[in-house]
Amino acid sequence: MTKIKFGTDGWRAIIADTYTIENVKRVAQATADWMIEKGWDKVVIGHDCRFGGEMFAKVTTQVLGANDIKVHLAQGFVSTPMVSLGVVKTNAQVGIVITASHNPPSYNGYKLKSAYGGPTIPSGIAEVEALIRDSHVDIELPSLDSLHDGGMLNYIHLEDIYIRHVEENFDMDAIRKSGIKLAYDAMYGAGQRAVQRLLPDCVQLHCDDDPSFKGQAPEPIHRNLTELSELIKNDPTIDCGLANDGDADRIGMYDGDGNFVDSHHILLLLLLYLKKYKNMDGKVIITFSVTDKMKKMCDMLGVEYQVTKIGFKYIAEIMTQEKVLVGGEESGGIAAAGHIPERDGIWMGLLLLEFMAKTGKSLKELIKEVYDMVGSFAFDRDDLHLDEAKKQAIIKQCENNEFEKFGKNKIQQVESMDGFKFYFNEDEWTMIRPSGTEPVLRVYAQAPTPERVRAILDAVHGELK
Repeated sequence: MTKIKFGTDGWRAIIADTYTIENVKRVAQATADWMIEKGWDKVVIGHDCRFGGEMFAKVTTQVLGANDIKVHLAQGFVSTPMVSLGVVKTNAQVGIVITASHNPPSYNGYKLKSAYGGPTIPSGIAEVEALIRDSHVDIELPSLDSLHDGGMLNYIHLEDIYIRHVEENFDMDAIRKSGIKLAYDAMYGAGQRAVQRLLPDCVQLHCDDDPSFKGQAPEPIHRNLTELSELIKNDPTIDCGLANDGDADRIGMYDGDGNFVDSHHILLLLLLYLKKYKNMDGKVIITFSVTDKMKKMCDMLGVEYQVTKIGFKYIAEIMTQEKVLVGGEESGGIAAAGHIPERDGIWMGLLLLEFMAKTGKSLKELIKEVYDMVGSFAFDRDDLHLDEAKKQAIIKQCENNEFEKFGKNKIQQVESMDGFKFYFNEDEWTMIRPSGTEPVLRVYAQAPTPERVRAILDAVHGELK
């Protein structure tokens, strides 16, 4: 049998290759065994817009139900944060999301959520992995009708629960009456209906159900969002753009000129809003690949700051133990105080829209306020599709400190918490790290200008050949 391993954010695999009904049953049975060991008996299950999502969610429900675990099953596709919130609202102990998040459309996946409404902590994931059987799961699967009739299955409208939660926590009237014209790109993902319901006047893009995502990975980064950028550039009435990934837990934004606003800038904006404008308290938690500008703003605002390994589960674990103002990662997964300890692309977008509505400032003006504090900067990332031998050889070079420079850029300092971050000076760095969810080597860079970022990335590529 295929060895199943969870990466930085769940188990992901190619549909009909290793992501099969039989393997989903193995993971579901391991989840059931784990819950029984813990004395837990209630789970929330949902799926996003990916191919086969409903089918895999049904099989997971049948396996859990066969083990006498009560299931709250979402009606229709839902976002990952909706499942996490549903766990809290139903007092369940576990959430399961059938999703591969931002991965290419050939993938599906399986995420585990905890009772607090966020990712299951690493030790819990390890316990589930250890229980995955090396053989087929040979149990008789009950029908959904029999589980429902027997009181073991409850159908739940997670989107309705989420909408009510948003209305209770945001000044939606201020946002809707602000005159801000938003363009929203759902990337064919699970956030589409919720945003349509919350902001019915927004300009909608890719807000229909297409499990193929038109062949493009639904990751909200600029190279995947050029249509949204062009839409904004060609319509002067649009003030900003918001995009979410396949399961709507990640965010990308655009200013009124159609310029991409990455997660580093979004984190800085959220910290500015929550601390300076709303006078909220708590520490900042970011992953290793996030800009050091966050530390600079934290120092200026008197906020405690902590860096973790890459993977939102590390942030979530701290959020369950300490008061956290903002937590986030480079890939667009961000959480904030006042919500569950979970990435939520819609929620973060609403926070920034509320920031704009309350201040009367454009996104571009708010970013200038950030730059006035910490200095301007640009960031980009390349994903290199290399064979495994080449990828491991590069990682070995990094481990052995074989790189002294990239092109003309001399390395002054190296950090290796999770991947390898090479500093050229206080404002310029590059980072090399293998992805934990895809077969790629990621190369990141920060510098004062986009042109300088591109030059650094090209220099790194030259050295890695």
